[in-house]
Amino acid sequence: MRATPKRLLAAAAVGVTLLLLSPASARAEEKLSGVVTKIDVAKDGKSAVATLKDDETAALVPITVQDEVTLQKFERSVIQVGDDIKCRYEKKGKKSVATYFKKAGGC
Repeated sequence: MRATPKRLLAAAAVGVTLLLLSPASARAEEKLSGVVTKIDVAKDGKSAVATLKDDETAALVPITVQDEVTLQKFERSVIQVGDDIKCRYEKKGKKSVATYFKKAGGC
């Protein structure tokens, strides 16, 4: 099947339409780099709130972490207070929920 200009144009139109119709939260991902100042793991161990000091503004930003891999890194002290972190998060109500949470140097 050969890509004709009409097919390429149709594919581009579908792609743009999907982007415009996608929920705003899917596009509202924010980035943050900073040092972990506090980690509070929930009693059930299924979530945690890591407070980061934003490198740019020096503001303290609480990030809710729910993914199992990162929670295990908190438990094993692979990620701990004082570590430099790069994260991406989405606003869900009043919470900032991590979609990516890694040490700046990898891990």
